[in-house]
Amino acid sequence: MPTNLESMRPQSWQGIDDIVIVGGGLAGLFCALKLAPRPVTVLAAAPIGQGASSAWAQGGIAAAMSPGDSFDKHLADTVAAGAGLVEEKMARLMISEGPDRVHDLLAYGVPFDRDLEGHLLLSREAAHSERRIVRVAGDRAGGAIMEALISAVRRTPSIRVMEGYVVEELIAEGRFVSGVIARPDAGQSKTRVAFPARAVVLCSGGVGHLYQVTTNPAEARGTGVGMAARAGAVIADPEFVQFHPTAIDIGQDPAPLATEALRGEGAVLVNRAGHRFMADLHADAELAPRDIVARGVFAEVAAGRGAFLDCTRAIGKDFARRFPTVHASCIAAGIDPATQAIPVVPAVHYHMGGVAVDADGRSSLDGLWAAGEVTSSGVHGANRLASNSLLEAIVFAGRIADSIKGMLPESALYEWAKSAGENDDLVTVEDSPELKTLRGLMSSHAGVVRDEAGLKLLIRELVGLERKRPRVRFSNIVATAKLIAVGAYLRTESRGAHMRSDHPASQATLRHRTYLTLKQTDRIAAELAG
Repeated sequence: MPTNLESMRPQSWQGIDDIVIVGGGLAGLFCALKLAPRPVTVLAAAPIGQGASSAWAQGGIAAAMSPGDSFDKHLADTVAAGAGLVEEKMARLMISEGPDRVHDLLAYGVPFDRDLEGHLLLSREAAHSERRIVRVAGDRAGGAIMEALISAVRRTPSIRVMEGYVVEELIAEGRFVSGVIARPDAGQSKTRVAFPARAVVLCSGGVGHLYQVTTNPAEARGTGVGMAARAGAVIADPEFVQFHPTAIDIGQDPAPLATEALRGEGAVLVNRAGHRFMADLHADAELAPRDIVARGVFAEVAAGRGAFLDCTRAIGKDFARRFPTVHASCIAAGIDPATQAIPVVPAVHYHMGGVAVDADGRSSLDGLWAAGEVTSSGVHGANRLASNSLLEAIVFAGRIADSIKGMLPESALYEWAKSAGENDDLVTVEDSPELKTLRGLMSSHAGVVRDEAGLKLLIRELVGLERKRPRVRFSNIVATAKLIAVGAYLRTESRGAHMRSDHPASQATLRHRTYLTLKQTDRIAAELAG
């Protein structure tokens, strides 16, 4: 459970960190820059940029910036993809602030693609009615954005970056979060460090590595959601896990991604017999919403027919120039995408659920803000529209910065010191057999297609795993897995990314968001576990 300050010994800090940001991805770094010149501490488990899904994003940022586009069109596409659960006021807010945040990124040095006249070059992705994806070198948006932000952060004296600090717990006193506890040396130190703070901003990423096949970096294990839930925060929509339809199926962990932009440029999905199966399933074929395409690919793979992304006609000999990241992944696996179809499989790509936040990124706990994939702001509903994720990260990170500056007066105390407490909780979670078991269970029973029997079995097994390994970092992971499983169990319908084979239709009575606390989740899990 959350650690009280008094349990940490000895307490040796001289002052209190004004603001602590957990996570060195897009949301965390953008928030830090927007808070400047106010001092902030960024705690990152890996060197900034290396452990963040943001750096791997290929498509880009969705923003209504072309002459023929509008905020209303972007909102309509977002609402349609979200399958009835999008909070329209929140989505409109995000969309309307998008162009300004793109200009912020330009000011930080992000080299977005431009045409010969210097205008931003916009592309189209699935379920978008207009070309509104701002990209870099075709498929390098995430990496280029992160490179520019890292450079800006390094130049900003008010930002202190602490790399190799794995945050394990929130310091909570009642409903107030007053800091975090982290383990240095990439989580391998035998002692832990307390960072008291007047504001904690959680930007810790997603949940991909709760599953066997994912496009996310290894750090995306749902620990942020778990920490917040264990501190008492409300978690929203945990059952909605988005599977990217076209991870490259070459046995790598994480799986390389074949960006959706390829389908936007005309690539088609075929099975081993060469049949274009998505044309049978949706009027938009390969450009249908991601959940529909993911289920189509899953069905072909499950039936033994295989699924392949054929780019040979749409892109062909220009592949290496237009999509260098995907090209490199294919060539390394012995596939020439200019002349050969790419084997693909659905992979966990994004979590629509997470810490429930308001329009300023505030959680249900005082002192705790959150931004990025760790949150559920309601802008994605049951199924995220392509490239709205980076948009959400920068918009709400910026709003958090404004909120904190408006709510907290400047402090004169910026000294910091370590408060090391002895702790025997040193574990290598990444290599534990329990985590491998959990990933297999989640993929089997809370994957692309779910049912009641499988979810009940999963919940019982998760309770058993938690009892077997009652360690703080693993408890964070299991907490998030339980929230996903219980949310999926309670939603007895199919909607967006959540597919129940035993409840294949959507229900009007369930057209609402899910809100759970860990206490509620544990009570349901205990009942099912017997």
